[in-house]
Amino acid sequence: MSASLVSARHLTLLRNHGGIAALVVLLVFNAIFTPNFLQLQTLFVNISQVATIAIVAMGMTLVIATGGIDLSVGAVMALAGAMAPLIFTSAFGVEYPVLGLIAAFSLPLVAASMCGLFNGLMVSVLNVQPIIATLILFISGRGIAQVLTNGNLQTFKNPAFSYLGTGKVLGLPFQGWLALALACVLFWVVTRTIFGRYLLAIGGNEQAARLSGGPVRSVKVGAYVICAFLSGIAGLIVVAINSASDAARNGNLMELDAIAAAVVGGALLQGGRAPIFGAILGATIIQLVKYTLLANGVEDEVALVAKAVIILLAVYVQQARKE
Repeated sequence: MSASLVSARHLTLLRNHGGIAALVVLLVFNAIFTPNFLQLQTLFVNISQVATIAIVAMGMTLVIATGGIDLSVGAVMALAGAMAPLIFTSAFGVEYPVLGLIAAFSLPLVAASMCGLFNGLMVSVLNVQPIIATLILFISGRGIAQVLTNGNLQTFKNPAFSYLGTGKVLGLPFQGWLALALACVLFWVVTRTIFGRYLLAIGGNEQAARLSGGPVRSVKVGAYVICAFLSGIAGLIVVAINSASDAARNGNLMELDAIAAAVVGGALLQGGRAPIFGAILGATIIQLVKYTLLANGVEDEVALVAKAVIILLAVYVQQARKE
């Protein structure tokens, strides 16, 4: 058997099962060497963190499937998270608590979706490179959030809103169930709808999709809107978990986690694939890598390097696949 054939077989195994193998290794290592890993409290904390990353990573997967990228997801999280407490603690929210709470959930998501619309129009109509188009909101979005809050930490007590981040269903964190529900919906969209069919076609060959009469622009805009909408949900979850909104920290470096999770989960940077449940797998691996390093006394800066290495390895496997 030739060396090239063996290498190709190894790459195939790594591509198809590498994520699951990495997850098993992380789980076994932590079960043996990391104190308190098997406690329920640790499980709840990790599920909460995985859910937030996974929700953003699923949106990022859709954008990557079109051959794009979205660097603004963390800033959109900060913006949505900053708006919610301002709304339900305002005079209107205090006088009409039910309407204020509804507005605190809905208006930030509308604002997040508008951010996605801005990104999508920049990319699909003005033909701005995705990394440049989304860099605009990456820079300005968090600034807008800090202006709205005057740069101050917003603390609050609102059990109904906090349930989004601290509630439990069947003993497990609510946001975990929410992430799973969103994954099922997006999986159906990708695999069963015309939108999903064109989404993958655009990433596979945008010119061919355009020549075939496909709604290329609207589908690309839709991918960015969905990504931003999901980022808004993640931003609200973070605020609900902490009962506080910190525009300087909410979603900080989430773009790195989301891209890493999407790529590790099987999304191809050149587009054409949208493995929604793979994004959840990738998010779980990213979170466990971070947890493993921190729980064993490794600095957070090293965790950032580890994420970068994970992305590099995933990209290497993708490049090797094309050769």
